Amino acid sequence: MTNIPFTKYHGTGNDFILIDDRSEQFNIADFRFIAGMCERHFGIGADGLILLRHHPEADFRMIYFNADGLEGSMCGNGARCAVAFARSLDMCDDYAQFMAFDGAHTATITGDDISVSMSNVTGIEETAYGLFLDTGSPHIVLFVDDLDAVDVLREGRAIRHSPRFMKDGVNVNFVKERADGIHMRTYERGVENETLSCGTGAVAVALAAAHRQGKQGRISTALTTSGGVLRVDFVHHGAGRFDGVFLRGMAERVFTGDYDR
Repeated sequence: MTNIPFTKYHGTGNDFILIDDRSEQFNIADFRFIAGMCERHFGIGADGLILLRHHPEADFRMIYFNADGLEGSMCGNGARCAVAFARSLDMCDDYAQFMAFDGAHTATITGDDISVSMSNVTGIEETAYGLFLDTGSPHIVLFVDDLDAVDVLREGRAIRHSPRFMKDGVNVNFVKERADGIHMRTYERGVENETLSCGTGAVAVALAAAHRQGKQGRISTALTTSGGVLRVDFVHHGAGRFDGVFLRGMAERVFTGDYDR
């Protein structure tokens, strides 16, 4: 039996298993084992698992797996947790450059706050389900009248498995613009359930809200998720084109341990 050292982090309630795999001994093809580690009753419990490996041109490479054990696309909250973990391993200082599924990213650590650069967005599509855009992962953004009344599991699952998105899946964000700001809830593919927070979802919601309101220029938006507040900074050039996108928020270590294989 092999002990696998790990550290668990969360970013506004979105929780991840972090593993230092610079030796590249972890079997990334064993999706059942990864899913077992993420399982909340018989495993450690997490929305996903992240490996940190060497990269020849960056401080580290981040490999992200969904809770179903399959490699996922970009994870914004996971990236913030990965930066915090990398800093604890002296793989970077308060500024980091790293590679992820969708390419190169940078990050800065200021106290408890971690800001990660996100992908540019070149278009927003209006669909029968809501606004569709890709922020490193595909998202639907649906504005609703009563956020508390939404059955996120049922309605999110229906859109995620609809004919349009059945092949690759989609994350579904339900949004309400209130007097105190934007509130959101997210159904995540790969987890196949509602999560307390979603980083790429928060980015998608912030950009979709600016598009919907016709706001352009440099914008900073706070979003309240079930797990806490995230902030998204970006520049909107109109016509669904966004750059200078950053996701900001806290990432906290929960505990460390060894997993027996």
